[in-house]
Amino acid sequence: MNWILLIIAGLFEVGFATCLGKAKETSGNSSMLWYGGFLICLTISMLLLVKATKELPIGTAYAVWTGIGAIGSAIIGILVFNEPATFWRIFFMFSLIASIIGLKFVSH
Repeated sequence: MNWILLIIAGLFEVGFATCLGKAKETSGNSSMLWYGGFLICLTISMLLLVKATKELPIGTAYAVWTGIGAIGSAIIGILVFNEPATFWRIFFMFSLIASIIGLKFVSH
């Protein structure tokens, strides 16, 4: 169950990074709504991370959480913000995914 909470926390990390990107692109009330989404996603992400680390090793949990956020944010960057999807960028994203999976398997 803690691994599921950690994955959900990582997805909310992607959410708060996405909200920051969208807030940067907008202005006025729209921007404020994106910042509100950022605060909501940030709060949920942190609370779930805290809950997951009560049972999981902090080093592994934090690495997985940030890895999910990094990969998810990079994918959102490519799909939503038109960032480049170069070979090396994709290669290193897969390397990071392999590392996250490896950490999960070697954790107790």
